[in-house]
Amino acid sequence: MTRILDRYIFREITLTWLGVTMVLMLILLTNQFARVLGDVAKGKLPKDAAFDVIGLSVAQYLTILVPIGLFLSVMLALGRLYRDSEMPAMMACRIGPSGIYRPLLWLLVPLAPAVAWLSISGAPQALEAVDRIGAEARREADLASIEPGRFTVFGPDEAVVYGESVTAEGDMENVFIQRQAENGQVEVVIAARGEQIDSEDEESRLLVLHNGRRYEGVPGTSQFRVVEFAEHGIPYHLPNLEKEDPKPRVMSFSALRRAGAAEHVAEQQWRISIPLATIFLAILAVPLSKSRPRAGRYGRLAVALLVFIIYFNMLNAAKAWIEQESISPVVGLWWVHACVVAITLTLLAYQNNWHKRILP
Repeated sequence: MTRILDRYIFREITLTWLGVTMVLMLILLTNQFARVLGDVAKGKLPKDAAFDVIGLSVAQYLTILVPIGLFLSVMLALGRLYRDSEMPAMMACRIGPSGIYRPLLWLLVPLAPAVAWLSISGAPQALEAVDRIGAEARREADLASIEPGRFTVFGPDEAVVYGESVTAEGDMENVFIQRQAENGQVEVVIAARGEQIDSEDEESRLLVLHNGRRYEGVPGTSQFRVVEFAEHGIPYHLPNLEKEDPKPRVMSFSALRRAGAAEHVAEQQWRISIPLATIFLAILAVPLSKSRPRAGRYGRLAVALLVFIIYFNMLNAAKAWIEQESISPVVGLWWVHACVVAITLTLLAYQNNWHKRILP
């Protein structure tokens, strides 16, 4: 009978977990799809890279969706068993906490290492790939990507560009450009036509304007210079694909260990905390899901969401404190996990009357 109940509980939790995770993933991907389409329309991403970005986003989302999906699925599955009085019947057959944790362990054994890989290696690599796709798109951007009739931030220098129309060859007509010069002055250029050409330097390009004027000076003063031109070339540097100072969230775990700064230590502990949170939340869900018969399957769902929000907000707060060097890295994020473990053990002891066996 034990094996039958193990398979039954395992099936209930697994099917619920698949349903919850798929629904949450669908919601997030819908929002991501809308953002990616917006970036494609603005020329920030190439059209053929849209599905690549969405696919890479799945790896990032799963890092958080697996822990919360498993937590909610245990709460929902066991909540249904309590509602239909199946759990009290199992307990009458001498099925204790171990009889519930055993089938749950079957699901945790593959999920915990998978989340660990995603958190430590998979998600940072996916995030780095998304950043690289965006950098390549900005590097390959040309005037044809500018939407006619709208002001657009163009190039790594963040110049404001406006074109009344763009021809099929990629030339822009009735051009307006405003950019900040290195000496603090503002440059405004108005031209009848503009085109983009490659320069001898592979790391830069040249924006050539024809038949126009350039206004150069300090806003709010009369110190302006006006230059009329038949042809005027404006060079701009392409964004570097290899960042000299990458953010901790895209660095490899070995690179984080070599860096050793406070923000790198915080990122290390955060990545380790995700699989730990997956395990601790699944264990906490068992005593937290206990309810009276016919109390309702979703009665504890609000409590589960509140616990998850508090747990991850405290992890984020502890991470920020490490980055600010407000707490020691030895304490780090571990005290948050210790609190969750203590709460879980307290609930298990109270629900199974272990405290009565220990205390006189």
